[in-house]
Amino acid sequence: MDSSGMLRGLLLVGLLSVLCHGQASREVSAEDFGEKKQEAAVDRDLLEALDVLLGRNHNQVSPEKRGSIPLCGLGNRCAMKYGPRIGKLCDCGRGANCNSYLLKCI
Repeated sequence: MDSSGMLRGLLLVGLLSVLCHGQASREVSAEDFGEKKQEAAVDRDLLEALDVLLGRNHNQVSPEKRGSIPLCGLGNRCAMKYGPRIGKLCDCGRGANCNSYLLKCI
């Protein structure tokens, strides 16, 4: 009789824990569903703001190529020295070369 009472008690505790666990999971899913709606609205607002920014910057893109170096006139500074390296500022026109000592178009 003692073991059957213990078995009934364990069965009752197990049943109650299953019922309580099911109720807790329903409440959590209802809360999560409401938060996902708010997150979707925030995501939509961020996408709209991003579209506005990209549209604004897309209109300001210059038609010249990104890799092209502008031309400079004769006698203008065409390069800059960075330690042992020389960086080009502009490209000398036809018939002129950038002197690596003076860093000017000659």
